[in-house]
Amino acid sequence: MLTCTATIDPAFTIAPVPPRLFGSFIEHMGRCVYGGVYEPGHPEADVDGLRADVIKLTRELGVSAVRYPGGNFVSGYRWEDGVGPVGDRPVTLDLAWRSLEPNTFGLNEFMSWARQTDIEPIMAVNLGTRGVEDACNLLEYTNFPGGTRYSDLRIAHGVRDPHNIKTWCLGNEMDGPWQVGQKTGTEYGRLAAETAKAMRRIDPSIELVACGSSNERMPTFGSWEADVLDEAYDVVDYISLHAYFEQHGDDRTGFLASAQVMDTFIDGVVATCDHIAAKKRSRRKLKLSFDEWNLWYESRFAGQDNLEWARAPRLIEDEYTVEDAVVLGNLLMSLLRHSDRVDIACLAQLVNVIAPIRTEPDTGAWRQTIFYPFALTARHARGEVLRVEPTSPVLHSETLGDVAAVDVTATRDPETGQTTIFAVNRDDSQAATLRLAMAGEEHDIVEHVVLGGQDLLATNSKDAPRRVEPRSSTRHFVEGGGFSAELPPVSWTMIRTAPVRK
Repeated sequence: MLTCTATIDPAFTIAPVPPRLFGSFIEHMGRCVYGGVYEPGHPEADVDGLRADVIKLTRELGVSAVRYPGGNFVSGYRWEDGVGPVGDRPVTLDLAWRSLEPNTFGLNEFMSWARQTDIEPIMAVNLGTRGVEDACNLLEYTNFPGGTRYSDLRIAHGVRDPHNIKTWCLGNEMDGPWQVGQKTGTEYGRLAAETAKAMRRIDPSIELVACGSSNERMPTFGSWEADVLDEAYDVVDYISLHAYFEQHGDDRTGFLASAQVMDTFIDGVVATCDHIAAKKRSRRKLKLSFDEWNLWYESRFAGQDNLEWARAPRLIEDEYTVEDAVVLGNLLMSLLRHSDRVDIACLAQLVNVIAPIRTEPDTGAWRQTIFYPFALTARHARGEVLRVEPTSPVLHSETLGDVAAVDVTATRDPETGQTTIFAVNRDDSQAATLRLAMAGEEHDIVEHVVLGGQDLLATNSKDAPRRVEPRSSTRHFVEGGGFSAELPPVSWTMIRTAPVRK
């Protein structure tokens, strides 16, 4: 059996847990909107067509913020087509996903859904086919009280009070050759900077996210961020990161260590941001918005150019395994470790499209395997992220070299003293013993749950929606000054402790 040791000390903190670290993403893509959050006529739909079962599971998932309406979709989107009387809205071509967009769900429907779901909206503007003027018009529509062309248009559409959307993404993946309106880093940086300055004149309280590279495999990764921030560093609050993970070839160990790739990716973007800050002699520390991340078996996707024009086609509705859930739980641990710089993160997407929630027209919504580590982390990662430096044996990966067999992170609520430990065993044959020393007060274990360790290819489905669920474990031993716990092979574990009251 492997052995990993670590010390949990409340004196060593990284940062408070950012509330928006547990965000998600809704794009007009596939069945995420139509047939996902919105399905008039479904038995679970309300009078506005919003599915109550999806709202219920979104709340259970613990989603704190949702980015909308894209994604690649936003780079060709006219927001005006999705407001006003539904009968007057046009059917349009979505060039991103070769779909027919009915526009029956738009900005105000999304905001109604957001209020019912109790999430913070994050809005993206079109900097692909449109630009400064359109972004300002949209902001005027959403945030200005009234007495102007677009604020009065909102009121005429039945929304008297402003939406007061505070976080805005300045376009999406503008370096991607698949993007409508692709730009160079300097071109985009200048456009983003001018858009930011104009939008702040309407509402100085907003936060703005500039586009980083579409992923770390882009040939311009690093130089793109530097070029964009050379132009926009002083007028934006965040730069975005996007990453999707899947197993490549037979390198299962590398896939299980995807969080290590995420760690390196984040550290690289932070280094670029700080380089530009030093170059500009700025004291600002730019934050990061990891506003697209998930597992995506992209190698199975034929590509959007091969799609037939259709309304709400079934696109990348990946079915996730127990093993996938272990990897996703570990990715959340990476985000927590970087909470001093990553302030926003959005699991992409929320429903049907590479999503934790699945739906079908003839049944209720159900939870995919990846739902559980996200929901448990969102619920119990409270207070401050602690600095944990585990000592672990190593495994060899064909793509990554040596990786830690066991990964550990922890959070602590200073008000209650409760500590939550998240641990992953990446070894596919051996269980691991996690030995934790707890500095300060003596602690008892109040909850110990495990996902994985068995049936690694099991999934949840329409016919077996509860086949995979986390299970309680008693495989732990409390000892003076700490405890030991067993981590099954290929497993994600959450252990909650509380101070012993004497």
